[in-house]
Amino acid sequence: MKGMRHWFFVALTALGALGFRAPVQAQPSTPAIFSEALGSGPAFVVPVEEMIDSALANYIARATAEAEAADASVIVYHIDTFGGLVDAADKIRKTILETSVPTVAYIDKNAASAGALISYAADRIVMAPGASIGAATVVEGGTGAVAAEKYQSYMRGLMRATAEANGRDPRIAEAMVDDSLAIEGISKAGELLTLSSNEALQFGVADAVVENLDTVLAALGVEAERTVNHHASRTERVLRFLGSPVLQSLLMLMMMGGLYFELQSPGIGFAGLAAAVGAALFFAPSYMLGLVESWEIVLFGIGVVLLVAEIFVLPGFGVAGIAGLILVVGSLFAALVGNVGFSFPDATSLTSAIATMAVTMVLLVVLIFSVGRFLPQSQRFNRLVLAPELSSADGYTSADTHEEWLGATGRALTPLRPSGMIELLVGEQTRRVDVVTSGEYILAGSAVRVVSVRGSRVEVQQVAAVGDGRETSRA
Repeated sequence: MKGMRHWFFVALTALGALGFRAPVQAQPSTPAIFSEALGSGPAFVVPVEEMIDSALANYIARATAEAEAADASVIVYHIDTFGGLVDAADKIRKTILETSVPTVAYIDKNAASAGALISYAADRIVMAPGASIGAATVVEGGTGAVAAEKYQSYMRGLMRATAEANGRDPRIAEAMVDDSLAIEGISKAGELLTLSSNEALQFGVADAVVENLDTVLAALGVEAERTVNHHASRTERVLRFLGSPVLQSLLMLMMMGGLYFELQSPGIGFAGLAAAVGAALFFAPSYMLGLVESWEIVLFGIGVVLLVAEIFVLPGFGVAGIAGLILVVGSLFAALVGNVGFSFPDATSLTSAIATMAVTMVLLVVLIFSVGRFLPQSQRFNRLVLAPELSSADGYTSADTHEEWLGATGRALTPLRPSGMIELLVGEQTRRVDVVTSGEYILAGSAVRVVSVRGSRVEVQQVAAVGDGRETSRA
């Protein structure tokens, strides 16, 4: 009996040990992202971060082209963005859809709005635990208000077409744009769709939920030495900063405000320098990124020349002034739009440019009003401009002051009532001088004496000779 109990205990222990180890052995391995084998080329990891703008679209196009040239086995777009410009996102979408290299969108934290559109363009979508995708409604860039229906319709079409291109449910993609769409078991009408990583996996939007980027690369079968962590160059980062819509609006404000105040007070001064710096920082980065055409810069220069000619050569606000203003504003607007030559995008792609121009014009009016009203009263501002106080105490007068006439005597040539002319004896010379009295009437021929000299105003008083040869004043 004792031996049987011993073997029974040993068997139970063995079964318990096997049972304890079974869950560990049964734990699933990293899911396969692609069913087919990838090439032997390097894997490119391309960051898609912060605001989606035209500079980022250009960078993504360059990085994708370099991956194609290197015969990359896969491109992993490392996404963490709350969205941005629709036209820029559309450019990135097309770049990803058109590349021949297999693509993966790894959503690390957020793929909101335009970020969701970019993610849908990839062959596979992989999300980190706790990440989200959705909320792709188009909003106005200046106010954040929901844009008009035609823009929502355009965005719905982009989301639907992109989802269909990669075999995903287009209804879910549309529900991320339109809160009126209801999808049974997923979202109700009146709720804009945003999916967590687990929900995206459940409803077929995501292909896998993976802990981190290294695990994604491991699942793709890419070793560390075959990984190319692509980054924007320092120049691209600076250009992207200068090309952001907010900074572009401030640079245009700096440019047009400086130009306005410089033309108000001609001369190469602080306002003119500010306008020149603003124009350089506005046009140069965009031109280097290929976002501004040469003819747009030329039109801006011609517009400025016409405005200057209107003020200094052709006084009056006429044809030259109006044409110059149209060229300046038109060239700035064209610079904000992603045109190629004279080919412009459709109206739906002009939303951000219109919003930026509108905000800039409002700020310009406020700036002109504020500066024109309050700045001239500032003592610190007056130290920056040539505005000295021309006081008589400092020797400044509107006419020559003959203080040497004070106390001199003469004779009234005309009646003084109270103004008239006298013959004044100055030294050994006599001269005719226009004078006034303090209010009394003095007959012609009367003796007078100068009692006050202030600029061109010479005041006299009647005097009479006395017996000892001295003169006394008459009351």
